[in-house]
Amino acid sequence: MNIGNITAKWANLDPARPALVDIPTGRRVSFGELDERVRRLANALVDKGAEKGDRVGVLAKNSIEYFEVYYACARSGLIAQPLNWRLAVPELSRIVEDGAPKVMVTSDEFRTEQQALQSNVDVPHWLEFGESSDGTFDNLVNAASSDEPVRSATTGNDDPTLILYTGGTTGLSKGALHSHKTLFMGMLNQTVAERVVPSDVYMLTGQMFHIPVGLAMNYMAHGCPVVLMNFDAQQALEIIEAERVSAFLGITTMLNWMMAVDGFERYDISSLRNIQYGGGPMPGTVVKAALESFPCTLIQGYGQTEGMTMTFLSQEDHAAAVAGDHAERLNSCGRQGFVTEVSVVDPEGNPVPRDGQTAGEIAVRSEANMLGYWNQPELTAQTIKNGWMWTGDVATWDEDGYVFIVDRAKDMIISGGENIYSTQVETAIHKHPAVLECAVIGVPDEEWGESVKAVVVLKPDAQASEQEIIDTAAEHLARYQKPKSVDFVDSLPKAPTGKILKRDLKTPYWDDQARNV
Repeated sequence: MNIGNITAKWANLDPARPALVDIPTGRRVSFGELDERVRRLANALVDKGAEKGDRVGVLAKNSIEYFEVYYACARSGLIAQPLNWRLAVPELSRIVEDGAPKVMVTSDEFRTEQQALQSNVDVPHWLEFGESSDGTFDNLVNAASSDEPVRSATTGNDDPTLILYTGGTTGLSKGALHSHKTLFMGMLNQTVAERVVPSDVYMLTGQMFHIPVGLAMNYMAHGCPVVLMNFDAQQALEIIEAERVSAFLGITTMLNWMMAVDGFERYDISSLRNIQYGGGPMPGTVVKAALESFPCTLIQGYGQTEGMTMTFLSQEDHAAAVAGDHAERLNSCGRQGFVTEVSVVDPEGNPVPRDGQTAGEIAVRSEANMLGYWNQPELTAQTIKNGWMWTGDVATWDEDGYVFIVDRAKDMIISGGENIYSTQVETAIHKHPAVLECAVIGVPDEEWGESVKAVVVLKPDAQASEQEIIDTAAEHLARYQKPKSVDFVDSLPKAPTGKILKRDLKTPYWDDQARNV
């Protein structure tokens, strides 16, 4: 199997079939047009001296060219190394040095960053695309041969093809190395869970430098067009209406913001068939609101860069829970996917009791798991043990195998010797009708070691006081679990995955404590 052959398959079967719709530029390409560009780019990269296994870096927002790079790398035995454009130049430089790409592809939008990178890192070839670009990318593609890339027949399966850098929610981002096979198996998981059909139109709301691109590739593998955007809540609704979008992945916060758009009910979103949500816990109240607001089924997916999506809460699980049958499962991330085995284990690797109460770490065995961390064999050995990948997420599970995430191991708060799981407190706070988003963190406390602080974003035009938030939480929690203080902010810091960066919220408090010692 070769991921790059996705475009070849549909170019052969139906060359005029729509492949990509690029909303920011208004461009549309068919599978036939896309595959010709992929072949040309693959040959051009080889002509530039890129050997099998060399990396090709990409610094751009979602675009047709981004897909061309991904598929061309796959067809020619190269490894795509996408970069998070939200990062500062020093961190981008570190990641480029880590992957040591032979070629860097950038969009003209990031020319300032490109110039800074060129001063910091040694990359042999730089290519730029975009309306005001120097034309180096398109000129190279147009001049190259359109013949089938010479290495396409000998590349695939266990060959590495993609380095995806983690969101860095607990520290420096790490490069998760995926092969054609690991991506394909992750896509198979998605096909079964999302129940993909050939008539689907998929809207890519996440950024292509992270795992959502695998979901988009999966729809393209079924011959479905993918609509590219850079997320804005109102624009997402407009695109669903105009392009008759049937499916998309909505990070928890995206669905909240879409439902909060003024005049939401006036948009024609009747084409929607299924929405997958993930990227963090979604309170049951928000799930119910989404089921009432969107005319389609919902599934939840829990995953990581290292293993794509690992568990799913199915369409039937949602319907049953809302109807009152196992309503608690709305707080679950579901059960293991089609090609994954999931266990919740103690520090020795033994499964904890399936009693819904005993916490352990989620471990996953799957052919969708990464090959390892790029250039970090020791960390790889710490993460993948005896074929199982340890996720760092703390959870319980019940007798039917439903997994309930209670926290990241590093986000658990210990106050007065009691373990407090931040997600439990966040679920309680979300019961206040004015709350749009919240994050719960532990801050220094002279008496208790840590105390619970809530950082809250209110819905547009809504109001709530600190005491109201604390009182709402107290109604659903033990005394020691409720927040001791509340900060109100306009937005929460997030990784590209949509996960809230709690370390960014915690750092000022702990740095202050260190300075005062």
